[in-house]
Amino acid sequence: MGLVESLAHLGGNVTGSTFFLAELLAKRLELLKELAPSMTRTGILLIRRADSANTNIEVVETSAKALKLELHPIEVRGPSEFESAFAAWADAQIGGFIMGDHSLLTYNAGAIGTLAAKHQFPSIGPLSLPENGGLMGYGVNFLEIFHRAAYFVDKILRGTKPGDIPIEQPTKFKSVVNLKTAKSLGIDIPTSILLRADDVIE
Repeated sequence: MGLVESLAHLGGNVTGSTFFLAELLAKRLELLKELAPSMTRTGILLIRRADSANTNIEVVETSAKALKLELHPIEVRGPSEFESAFAAWADAQIGGFIMGDHSLLTYNAGAIGTLAAKHQFPSIGPLSLPENGGLMGYGVNFLEIFHRAAYFVDKILRGTKPGDIPIEQPTKFKSVVNLKTAKSLGIDIPTSILLRADDVIE
């Protein structure tokens, strides 16, 4: 997005934390393909006009090409457009979808999980998705990232320039699998994914 020169040498007046959204989406796509190897079309759910939306889609498209997948991105303004998004995916006969981490999506993970079940779409998104009926979650613990905000505030209030504080990156990524959802979709979760899972919902 051009906000800083690099994570270590910012060259401006911005600092904070990043959670690799574009890379997370690409990783979710890889995991979804592992869960549904016969899938040839996949959806990606993002919020319209989010600043990084175009960059995220570009990164995921590169991953989709490598996995021989046809990508069907849909950007919504909010929950009122969820139904039409899923109807469009049903018409396109997608084999599953990945979900972004925008707060409007994570806050409405229950509605998204319900629609995924209704349309029998395998799904992977933030950690809140499998807790609300989605198939799998892969991502970071946002509470830990938010708690680190106090570190940045403290440094700045003590006189450190924001541009002199390196941007932090998460070092731990978590995965959650919902076996109940897998059973309803007729999916056998690969042992390789189960062994890597931090939590399994039964």
